[in-house]
Amino acid sequence: MLDIEIPGAARLSLAHLVLDFNGTLAVDGRLLPGVADALRTLADPLDIHVLTADTFGTAGAALAGLPVRLAVLPPGQQDEAKRRHVEQLGAERCVAIGNGRNDRSMLAAAALGIVLVQHEGAALPTLLAADVVAPDILAALGLLLHPARLVATLRR
Repeated sequence: MLDIEIPGAARLSLAHLVLDFNGTLAVDGRLLPGVADALRTLADPLDIHVLTADTFGTAGAALAGLPVRLAVLPPGQQDEAKRRHVEQLGAERCVAIGNGRNDRSMLAAAALGIVLVQHEGAALPTLLAADVVAPDILAALGLLLHPARLVATLRR
């Protein structure tokens, strides 16, 4: 569990990290440098879930041996499938990170939604649904590894 007190806002009690794969953890189907180490570190306070359409068919191999639960989603209504997954975990205990249009609803539903603007860019509806915008996955995961950064961004 990761407890973060945000002055002037609700306290975050996060148990689950829900991530997209392509455009978030990976580019062109390849895991980005530093991601594996960050996920290993975050697996102690958080249960990590990766939800993906697996566009390149590489998610299973890229995440093998990492402390994550991988779900490959079938085509069609992936936006709603990701939202439902967050809700089933308990949205009030989830942080979600993504960039694509099909990540919008999970970011909006989660207690904390972080959108990334990396190599693939970010879909505008997803950008507007997020609580925080990060320039890359390591910066986003760094907000969880160093919660004072998140406090500085979200306090009122």
